[in-house]
Amino acid sequence: MEAVILILGLLFVAFMALGVYVSVKVIGAAKRGVDRTITQARRTVEETTLRAKSYGQVGVAGELAQLRLSLRTSMRATQEALQAGVAEDASLSESLGLFQRLSVHGQELDDELKRLEREPDRATVASLLPGLKQRTERITHSAESLRWAARDRARRFADDDLAALNTQIDVEAGALRHWTVEEPSAGAGAGAGAGGRGGDRARGAEAGEEGPEALTARDPRAQTGYSWQKAVRPETTN
Repeated sequence: MEAVILILGLLFVAFMALGVYVSVKVIGAAKRGVDRTITQARRTVEETTLRAKSYGQVGVAGELAQLRLSLRTSMRATQEALQAGVAEDASLSESLGLFQRLSVHGQELDDELKRLEREPDRATVASLLPGLKQRTERITHSAESLRWAARDRARRFADDDLAALNTQIDVEAGALRHWTVEEPSAGAGAGAGAGGRGGDRARGAEAGEEGPEALTARDPRAQTGYSWQKAVRPETTN
């Protein structure tokens, strides 16, 4: 009896531990989903604000907003292209690693541009704009190089696969058209066979032997046709 109680107690503890583990996993997954949603919403709001500033403001503030918008747009497009491609092409993992290193520099530049938007000394910020533009162009150029290289690679693979598929289809189409190959006529062979059988019967008659019983030819009208053909009715005699 004590053993049964002990086993039931262990099972109860195991089920409790399993329930706690599942609950923690579910809560963690829900929290990550909420965090992703909040991050995406915050990013959308911030980019909408930057787009409004780049078109609605002039001077230093508008140029800083334009630089940030250009940087964020290029980096996000490259990240999406590489992450989508690495699932099908493992060789892009190295490119994705390089992009992650590039993202560190891009984040530093975005943070600096964001701080300069709140800088009251516009003259000093204006003097820094040429260097900031150069850094932005270098980072976006590198990101675009990775993005277009990945796209060109995917397109080349697709073209090679399509070419191989076209070749296989041409071979299969040729095999399906096998009736176009000229087949040897069976008339000569049939005539030779008939002549041989006739000669054998003649030699048997000369030797006083009875020849094989003559075969009665089948009526072509009585032959079974295709399923879509009507059966030929035999002729009646009066």
